[in-house]
Amino acid sequence: QVQLVESGGGLVQPGGSLRLSCAASGNFLSINDMGWYRQVPGKQRELVAAITSVGSTNYADSVKGRFTISRDNAKNTVYLQMNSLKPEDTADYYCNVWVRVTTWERNSVWGQGIQVTVSS
Repeated sequence: QVQLVESGGGLVQPGGSLRLSCAASGNFLSINDMGWYRQVPGKQRELVAAITSVGSTNYADSVKGRFTISRDNAKNTVYLQMNSLKPEDTADYYCNVWVRVTTWERNSVWGQGIQVTVSS
């Protein structure tokens, strides 16, 4: 089994910053893509940012230039640095990790979600 532990959410004023972390642990051979998604009530979960095992990144247009995704492979951890936060960034943020559990099998694992609220 693979577990993801997210941290770093909370309440921040507009223009402020937060850094989310997601650490993976458990039984797996390697970690492939890692990413962050977000969801607000009544809407579909959307991709915020993703990073491949070799460090290629992809961002939603709404966060480009403000958010930065990174990973520490030695710690099996992915980060999301969020700067210049806006009220519309308020959402539950979910970590997603693709892990290789056998030579032939990959699994997608989700974190439990962490709340980010941007408000004055």
